[in-house]
Amino acid sequence: MSTGDPTRSRAATEEKSGARRDRERPPAPEPLPHPVVDNHCHLDIADGDWLSTSEAIAAAVAVGVPRIVQIGCDLPGARWAVAAAAEHDALVAGVALHPNEAPRHAVAGTLEEALAEIEQLATSHDKVRAIGETGLDTFRTGEDGRAAQEESFRRHIDLAKRLDKTLVIHDRDAHDDVLRVLEEEGAPERWVMHCFSGDAAFARRCLDRGAHLSFAGTVTFKNAASLREALAITPLDRMLVETDAPYLTPTPYRGRPNASYLVPVTVRAMAEVLQVDLEDLCRAVDATTETAFGGTW
Repeated sequence: MSTGDPTRSRAATEEKSGARRDRERPPAPEPLPHPVVDNHCHLDIADGDWLSTSEAIAAAVAVGVPRIVQIGCDLPGARWAVAAAAEHDALVAGVALHPNEAPRHAVAGTLEEALAEIEQLATSHDKVRAIGETGLDTFRTGEDGRAAQEESFRRHIDLAKRLDKTLVIHDRDAHDDVLRVLEEEGAPERWVMHCFSGDAAFARRCLDRGAHLSFAGTVTFKNAASLREALAITPLDRMLVETDAPYLTPTPYRGRPNASYLVPVTVRAMAEVLQVDLEDLCRAVDATTETAFGGTW
């Protein structure tokens, strides 16, 4: 599989709203004073004037983002992530069935087969550092798909523990159930709440259970005051940053294509909220990411 080509388009992964989007790529921000990692990206999903993998990495390196965790959310994406990590020194991979993917396999009768392939991919290369993104999503999945979604989440938790991989959790409108399942199964040593979306109270519940919290461009959104309050109570040794590119582009470029080179926009906003020195924050987030994902690469 070539990692020069995307596996799908952004439009194919979203509900079609009919709204027109500005697809012009935002300008590169000023480089960071110390490198940080984009710990959650989807380089295989094209949006607008899509950057090739090499171009996306080069653009990120130029602004102080030299390493990226490439996340595969379905079988084609997971295969792509492993191949890309093997090909590019800047990348490591995460593999899983996204919470909204599991019910589709359950309906087709292929869930066991798909989970078996995820396990095979997770053990196929030492640059596969994470099992994820997995978790629960009650926003896009209705009641009829939630049993399969929860079963898939439990199986991914078990896989992360057995293989000593970092668990990367997708949580959309499912805070209480995510923590319930984690408590019932027992969380792995390292787990990340990807694109953290809760308030300060939920952040405390996650932190008390050992989570790392990853903040995306959403922390810059005007209506995200509760998310900024969650950021403010998160210790630096539990704090990560991500793009979730090509989604969740930070303000002032919200709605336009996102990419790892825009991490500095979010990091600067985080430093302002926390009222900490930008370089100190970068150094802390970089060290925390190494801890959360099992070392350097």
